[in-house]
Amino acid sequence: MLEGLGRTQQDLLNALLHHGGGMSIDELAEHLAVTRTAIRQHLAALERDGLVLRGDTRPTGRRPEQLYQLTDHAKEQFPRQYQMLARVLIDEVADIIGPEALATLMRSLGRKLALDREHQVVDEAKIVQHMNQAGYEAEVFFRSSDAPEIVAHNCVFHRLAATHPVVCELDLALIGALGGGEVEHTECMVRGGHVCRFKLRPTQTPEPDA
Repeated sequence: MLEGLGRTQQDLLNALLHHGGGMSIDELAEHLAVTRTAIRQHLAALERDGLVLRGDTRPTGRRPEQLYQLTDHAKEQFPRQYQMLARVLIDEVADIIGPEALATLMRSLGRKLALDREHQVVDEAKIVQHMNQAGYEAEVFFRSSDAPEIVAHNCVFHRLAATHPVVCELDLALIGALGGGEVEHTECMVRGGHVCRFKLRPTQTPEPDA
């Protein structure tokens, strides 16, 4: 997301990252060598986008100075090494419990994620809504005279799954638990597919939404 911002706004966010207690408009203007008016305009845009918030005020002997800070959302836009940590953890768990137990664990995690989202069986459209909240960029796809499929254009665990394909069991368990059935993984990006394609074979009838 930061790549889509202008250079000055990126520099402004970087300055706030290095000053956790916040910075005033005067401090930002001096730090970035731009005018106070420009800083105000950039802050207004970044506040609107949920990247900057107004923090504490600082007494100055005159009018208190308003300090600006990064939001948690903004902090998440800076590089994180979640993939590396997850890969190391899975390597370690696989060594301790073995591959079959690891697959069982992934299925259990998928079912727990489903339970966090729904307490009843839902249809493909609702499943896609939940998947998209997690970043799968999924949609329901209808082939002629065939059951609907769920097509995901983004594999949210792609790097991890490329090293540990067992991670895909989490996706299958999540979709299966939400839809109350078995899931056929007919196409997979980790296996060279262009998308991840899932076909749900329900064993329960989805209950209509209230």
